[in-house]
Amino acid sequence: MTVPVVLTIAGSDSGAGAGIQADLKTFAALGVYGVSVITAITAQNTIGVRAVQEIDASVIAAQLDALAEDFSIAALKTGMLSSVVIIETVAAGVRRHGLRPLVVDPVMIAKSGDRLLREDAVDALRRMLLPLADVVTPNIPEAEVLTGLRIRTLADRVAAGRAIIELGAHAVVIKGGHSEEDPVVDLLVDSDGVHEIRAARIATTSTHGTGCTFSAAIAAGLGRGEDLATAVGEARAYLSIALAQAPGLGHGHGPLNHFPARQEAHAGH
Repeated sequence: MTVPVVLTIAGSDSGAGAGIQADLKTFAALGVYGVSVITAITAQNTIGVRAVQEIDASVIAAQLDALAEDFSIAALKTGMLSSVVIIETVAAGVRRHGLRPLVVDPVMIAKSGDRLLREDAVDALRRMLLPLADVVTPNIPEAEVLTGLRIRTLADRVAAGRAIIELGAHAVVIKGGHSEEDPVVDLLVDSDGVHEIRAARIATTSTHGTGCTFSAAIAAGLGRGEDLATAVGEARAYLSIALAQAPGLGHGHGPLNHFPARQEAHAGH
């Protein structure tokens, strides 16, 4: 049996709720073999980020080359890419090895409010990485930063999605979690039009790593050969169960429950 290999290029979260750790747990839960390129080491927990050490660009490139030369990468995602040089390095590596499908999670701010993407790196993300993306997964604040648009309505979200596609991305999922609506509406905007993915809002403070988990689940689905709409829908269902069964750890925004979620998610299959 061949297991799809899916790559995450992101930062390490010492609290293991987000970043590389959340991605690898998601990959394992969804039946793909996860490999990783670490772009930064963060000292963080459910309350906040205490320190960030970026990894040298040459070491990031070496990690990516080592994986691409040995494994057949079925899909990949990017998360925390905090500087211009890191974005340049990752984009060059993705192009050099022809890696795709690529899910870009434009991580900008941690759940605690700590900034994870420098101001000058936003333009580099737009110019270098979005044109390589098969799908981009911003939340509403991230979509506003990427497009310069004010997003208040569903129509605003559609406009922002189309603006991101104009930057070169093939498709965009604008996540609805930052809105107040119930159900939550995630919008998939692609060449086929606009698709709404609805999910009941779950009342919980255990929301650390939701964006990482969602984008990793999409990458896992694409790695298994699913079409984008199917991968997004299944990722949303997985995220809902992981949120609903969150273990309530830590004193801030707690982590999700990645593994019982798998049993529930597949119980009806």
